[in-house]
Amino acid sequence: MNITELLGYVGALIVGLVLGLVGGGGSILTVPLLVYLLGFNPVIATAYSLFVVGSSSLVGVVQKYRKKLVDFKIGLAFSFPSFLAVYITRRYLVHSFPETFFSIGNFTLTKDMGIMVVFAIIMLIASISMIKNPKKENKYSVKQPYYKTFTQGLIIGTITGIIGAGGGFLYVPALVVWANLPMKKAVGTSLVIVTINSLIGFIGDLQNLNVDWDFLLSFSFLTILGILIGGSISKYISNKNLKKGFGFFTLLMAIYIIFREI
Repeated sequence: MNITELLGYVGALIVGLVLGLVGGGGSILTVPLLVYLLGFNPVIATAYSLFVVGSSSLVGVVQKYRKKLVDFKIGLAFSFPSFLAVYITRRYLVHSFPETFFSIGNFTLTKDMGIMVVFAIIMLIASISMIKNPKKENKYSVKQPYYKTFTQGLIIGTITGIIGAGGGFLYVPALVVWANLPMKKAVGTSLVIVTINSLIGFIGDLQNLNVDWDFLLSFSFLTILGILIGGSISKYISNKNLKKGFGFFTLLMAIYIIFREI
């Protein structure tokens, strides 16, 4: 094992720690780690990220369920349109993208560059949501009609399918605002959606990719180990300060990716 591979596996453990401590952000670290450190192309990296985040989130669901912080009924209802969009996106859309989108002068936008730039834009959105102070919950909000939730689930599912992310940072506010769940239960419930979306999205990729299972299972094992460690020590660390600090780190990573790709 060379130093790069060693750093990659250490990174897998850190991804799990972040998931355990912050409750999200796994793909924010996983995709750049796989692309820039371990040398995978973005399509494979986003596919592997779906498996890593999905399997890790499944462990998180068990942890939250034991604390009675999961609403399976709402989670499964919201998952249906989302996993449809994620599967179709990973099975048909991503792999049908042309290798080159367009060229203007000396600038060429390739498929790999486009995926990473979209990923960086989503990272920017995630960083802002983590940095800013959360608003007080509206206890009097009314659940919206399901057709609206279905449409929103399709949109979020398509975004997460393209960038290979679990989408927890998008689902948590959606569950708070649209499903009227308390924040802590929204976090736990979002893990149900993230697990289903990620693993079904990965199944869509299996039709198009040859998976290095030895690497992927080893990487995922370390991530799961990290989430268990992170979950056990999270009660000793200020979640508010941790999220804000990780938000600034995410912001810097997003800016780095945009400058590196463009």
